[in-house]
Amino acid sequence: MFINFSNHPSDGWSEGQLAAARELGGRLVDVAFPVVPPEAGEAEVEALAEDFTDRILAMPDEQHDGSLETDEACLVVHVMGELTLTHAVVSRLLDVGVRCVASTTCRDVDILPDGSKVSRFRFVRFRNYE
Repeated sequence: MFINFSNHPSDGWSEGQLAAARELGGRLVDVAFPVVPPEAGEAEVEALAEDFTDRILAMPDEQHDGSLETDEACLVVHVMGELTLTHAVVSRLLDVGVRCVASTTCRDVDILPDGSKVSRFRFVRFRNYE
């Protein structure tokens, strides 16, 4: 199972990113990354990390469809979001042997006549957290 724990639902991903995710983990499931208030303290971030790590680890059992993708060794989690929560969740998942990945992109920027910028991101690959 490939869990997308980010602010970018997979229904907006390119075909290339979807194919890469399915190659890594099979079935794709989205888990929305929560908003982390900028005034939140470390204890609040740790509590969020614990809650979402527990949810993610419970998902293969809840999503059981008879396939062999129900143990942590077959679980791949794409984690992209607020940096301190990302670090806390990735650390917890790696500690129990879950593979975690980040998406890498190329950014194309157009600078408009009024000085504003329009950015487009093109998926390149998933990179392991280690």
